[in-house]
This record gives sequence, C-alpha cells and structure tokens, in this order.
Amino acid sequence: MAGTANAAGCLKGAVVGGVAGHYAGHHAVVGAVGGCIVGRHMAKKHAEEQQAAIQAAPHQQARMQ
Repeated sequence: MAGTANAAGCLKGAVVGGVAGHYAGHHAVVGAVGGCIVGRHMAKKHAEEQQAAIQAAPHQQARMQ
C-alpha cells in the first residue's frame, strides 16, 4: 500500500507542481520534480497516520467496554 500511496502522491504533486512552476516563470519541470517530492512525502505521512489509526482502533474499543 505504501508504494501505491507514494506513486499517487508523486503524480498528484507533479501535476500541481508542474502547473504552478509553469505559471511562476516557465519552470514546469522544476515544479513537477518538487511537487513529486512533496507529494510523496505527504502521501507517505498520510498512509502512516491511517495505519496508526487502524492499529489504535482495537485498543480504543477495548477501553470503552
């Protein structure tokens, strides 16, 4: 799952970064590379947070009973 999250984050980030770079001075490639790096980081962080929430869920339910 982490590989999928990294790929999706990179693609989304690259698109956003490419568009932003294009409008910020015709640096679409630089923006796409930067966007990919940031997108991968954010997707990985999000996937780790989801995994932690899934692992914590059974422990929280046990406390409530």
